[in-house]
Amino acid sequence: MAAASSSDYDGCGAESNEASSKWLDAHYDPMANIHTFSACLALADVHGDGEYKLVVGDLGPGGQQPRLKVLKGPLVMTESPLPALPAAAATFLMEQHEPRTPALALASGPCVYVYKNLRPYFKFSLPQLPPNPLEQDLWNQAKEMSLPSVPVFLEVSGQFDVEFRLAAACRNGNIYILRRDSKHPKYCIELSAQPVGLIRVHKVLVVGSTQDSLHGFTHKGKKLWTVQMPAAILTMNLLEQHSRGLQAVMAGLANGEVRIYRDKALLNVIHTPDAVTSLCFGRYGREDNTLIMTTRGGGLIIKILKRTALFVEGGSEVGPPPAQAMKLNVPRKTRLYVDQTLREREAGTAMHRAFQTDLYLLRLRAARAYLQALESSLSPVSATAREPLKLHAVVQGLGPTFKLTLHLQNTSTARPVLGLLVCCLYNEALYSLPRAFFKVPLLVPGLNYPLETFVESLSNKGISDIIKVLVLREGQSAPLLSAHVNMPGSEGLAAA
Repeated sequence: MAAASSSDYDGCGAESNEASSKWLDAHYDPMANIHTFSACLALADVHGDGEYKLVVGDLGPGGQQPRLKVLKGPLVMTESPLPALPAAAATFLMEQHEPRTPALALASGPCVYVYKNLRPYFKFSLPQLPPNPLEQDLWNQAKEMSLPSVPVFLEVSGQFDVEFRLAAACRNGNIYILRRDSKHPKYCIELSAQPVGLIRVHKVLVVGSTQDSLHGFTHKGKKLWTVQMPAAILTMNLLEQHSRGLQAVMAGLANGEVRIYRDKALLNVIHTPDAVTSLCFGRYGREDNTLIMTTRGGGLIIKILKRTALFVEGGSEVGPPPAQAMKLNVPRKTRLYVDQTLREREAGTAMHRAFQTDLYLLRLRAARAYLQALESSLSPVSATAREPLKLHAVVQGLGPTFKLTLHLQNTSTARPVLGLLVCCLYNEALYSLPRAFFKVPLLVPGLNYPLETFVESLSNKGISDIIKVLVLREGQSAPLLSAHVNMPGSEGLAAA
């Protein structure tokens, strides 16, 4: 059934009516019973007749009864069961002669199934069969690349035989970037939250995170921008309009919005009756620019981009911003400025040498201080791989009684830590601790363990001092790591 399923907004936030909307509502079926995500959607001319079909790796209701569905327009043309839940779907050309009908590759369970003319053609099981001798060298180059964690999103650009870049978002919250000639990651992007999507737009990597935000990075890991979303990001995909050379990012949110961004500029907002869980944009049927969405309840939404639609950043303003035409109030050159310029011109070499000398001395002192901190375990983060620990302290209260909370964390990936002790060293003339010695329980990797005690200030003059916190292993005198807690002055005693 066809119905007006949603409304859209332009970049400046004003609601568009049906006449000025950028999208045509082609189809909406809330009972389509399609449960999938963006990686399991593919648009391809699977029959070679010039009419593109939608291939869906359907998870089924509640993750039961997975099926491979092929849609023509709003109707399901073919449907076949799958042995396991689908993970991804992609189309590729495997023939050299005309007509070149694309084949379908579907990852399901431990296997990759290849369909030709929508019929099972090949099954690739893991662990893989011995490769073809002609491809052995390529596989050897590929398997030499290693990542520190399990990848969940991959984004590849370039050609394998010439030059390529591979960006992998992993389960440890980092994004690793590899090149063709590198066995290990060349760059690493550390995220503050887990990634939920990874899209490449031209030379920018756009990452969605569980902190409800989009981030833009270069291929060298430099952050370019961040955009905060009004709700959690459920799915992401690329919108590419070839006729206008437009590439943008589509993000489906939990509040029922689909937002379209070019870099950090909002181009369009589409409101849907239900939260969108998968997005796909491309040629469908005989329309070049078709947006296909499936919802959390299993609904199907098809929208067509109008041929006259134009995405403009920030609404209808075209051209340079008004601030570009404003003249700057540049002050006049003073006599002091001229004298200083002449001095720098005459003594430029000596000034540069003095600056370089001071810079080298600063680096040397910083390296010495860092080495001393590592040797004496003065860092709150363990520097050894055998004891991967992290410690930080929080002081609460106005005084004279403070609450000291020590947060100890095992930063390893799989190995628990046992047999640790925590000791507090302090000036007994200034403070009193009823509990200055802790026996740490078993530290499970990734969990934060708070250890609490109370600090009583004994000075009536508002004097504060440092409390040293040491983490030791039973039977060893050298601490594993330490932290210096700067105690605040007791405001309660000062007021009294």
